[in-house]
Amino acid sequence: MKSWESVESTQVFQGETAITVDDKGRLAIPTAYRELVAGECANRLVVTYSPFEMGCLWIYPYAEWETVRDQVNALPMVKASHRNLQMKLVGAASVVEPDGASRILLPASQRGAAGIEKKAVLLGMGNKFELWSEQAHLAKIRQTLGEDDITDDMADLRL
Repeated sequence: MKSWESVESTQVFQGETAITVDDKGRLAIPTAYRELVAGECANRLVVTYSPFEMGCLWIYPYAEWETVRDQVNALPMVKASHRNLQMKLVGAASVVEPDGASRILLPASQRGAAGIEKKAVLLGMGNKFELWSEQAHLAKIRQTLGEDDITDDMADLRL
């Protein structure tokens, strides 16, 4: 199974990979994603906080990040929720480039805030990756959706 596939000429990240973060805070990009990161992402990724989930960082290809960044920055700063989103996404964003061994260095402040230590989980989530602490990922995966959680959009899915 491929970890990405072509959908309307857009690369899609998908799949779950157990990741080890070394003592220096580096993680190796999984082999299945290396060519895609090198080519489509021009070896530039952006690491930032997930504003919606504790224990999770978002990792965007740089070109995708520019679109997200511009949308977030366009929000009026007069609302506290907009400023909070801007701080967590744009203010904390770090550009990272894989080294010769295809490792990226995660900023210590982001690792600490997300609780990401030696063991983590990398999820391909379409246009970006999510990097979860092992504990937060396990807790999230163990949650089930009840009837009250089903939205109108979800009700029409054929799962």
